[in-house]
Amino acid sequence: MSGLVLSGLTVGYRAEGALRRGRAAPVLSGVDAAAGRGELTVLLGPNGAGKSTLLRTLAGLQPALGGSVTLDDADLLALRAPDRARRVGVVLTDRPDPGLLTGRDVVELGRLPHTGAGGVLGPADDAAVDTAIDAVRAGPLAGRPLARLSDGERQRMMVARALAQQPSLLLLDEPSAFLDVAARVALLGLLRRLAREQDLCVLLSTHDLELALRLADRAWLLDGAGGIVTGTPDELAACGAIGAAFDTDELVFDPGSGTFLLRAGAGA
Repeated sequence: MSGLVLSGLTVGYRAEGALRRGRAAPVLSGVDAAAGRGELTVLLGPNGAGKSTLLRTLAGLQPALGGSVTLDDADLLALRAPDRARRVGVVLTDRPDPGLLTGRDVVELGRLPHTGAGGVLGPADDAAVDTAIDAVRAGPLAGRPLARLSDGERQRMMVARALAQQPSLLLLDEPSAFLDVAARVALLGLLRRLAREQDLCVLLSTHDLELALRLADRAWLLDGAGGIVTGTPDELAACGAIGAAFDTDELVFDPGSGTFLLRAGAGA
């Protein structure tokens, strides 16, 4: 299929130290999953389930321990870093120090995979930057210092920077972590729209479970025990996978409403 396909993927870390050198410490093993172009796919799971580790592996920030990953039938794990940067845009949770950079300056950094270390922008690069800023509807923000933008506005510019790379795949790790409710809704709605309008494969991790289930086309659910369940949000809710991963002594997931409800008698 076009888009992202994981086959038997194992992610994790290699142990350090002379006595343990070369030993692997898998976090997730044998992962099979797919995320299509034109779709918003959400990566869900409890803390420590491996969401960030999986995304960092797909982004090329750490090596896979086994298995394969293809993006539009190309071997993503075998790509050289410059080639990967032209295919994959990444937005992380970290809050970078922008210094004196304006919003547009930050978006222009997304052209480095195409311009090289010199960073000299030509007409085609300027056009790609303009298109990315327009796509996230951030024209009024482009000339302002990034340090003076709100968290939601800054995250919008970071998405524009990733779009300026003109990628096929957009990976986002907890992009709404520091945003208020309105900004979270706006950001996920933006990502859903961009997936459709630009035929992007968008994969993001989030703890905004109820919102994600309402807006996503597909979901990858890590169960916290090394397993993964994939499907549409409705399918994951109906089969009980969401409840199994997130239900507590006080709260229970209701598949009918797609929300968490207080258990009968809880807190009495």
